[in-house]
Amino acid sequence: MSAIVEPISPSKALIMDTMMDENNQQENMKMLDDESLREEQLLESDYSTSDEGMFLVSKFTIHINELEPEVQEPKLYIICPERPELVLCEPFFSTPKECLFTLKEASRYKLKFSFTVSNNVVCGLKYINTTWKTGVRVDKSQVMLGTFEPRKEPYVYELEEDVTPSGVFARGLYTTRTQVIDEKERCYVDITYYFDIQRQWPESP
Repeated sequence: MSAIVEPISPSKALIMDTMMDENNQQENMKMLDDESLREEQLLESDYSTSDEGMFLVSKFTIHINELEPEVQEPKLYIICPERPELVLCEPFFSTPKECLFTLKEASRYKLKFSFTVSNNVVCGLKYINTTWKTGVRVDKSQVMLGTFEPRKEPYVYELEEDVTPSGVFARGLYTTRTQVIDEKERCYVDITYYFDIQRQWPESP
């Protein structure tokens, strides 16, 4: 039995073409929606935090350790067995006429340094102390402090005990510059202060 095919009128053909176009548009829209949904799901899946503290955003990786480290709240302590502990912290004002402290000649003393680290690990931190008397450099010491991770609690580092010089030429006013820098030569502390050495301790600490 043969099928009978009826001719399609121009108006009917136009209606069918319109319906096909609408169907195609709906299919295209559905494909676009599906593609957008897949991209959104992929993007959401890329926003994750690992145990190492890094965020993965799409194809780009943003590391927390790109932040610059900061050394904050530096304090310098002068510890003498015969006197109360002296504490120097920023900001402070020191001039030749208003020296920060006085040390007795031939007395034992020890320096202690404390600071906090934030943002990132600071590597190769070192403490540099340079002292002048009447414009002539009389001492320069450099101590490697080490590598420190960020934390709220301050780090404390004590230097070895030393003895102040003695004699008529040792007494008088001294200028000291203290710097704290890391292995990349980033400077976190750079302070200059004045102190003097006398025959006896001052009457009041």
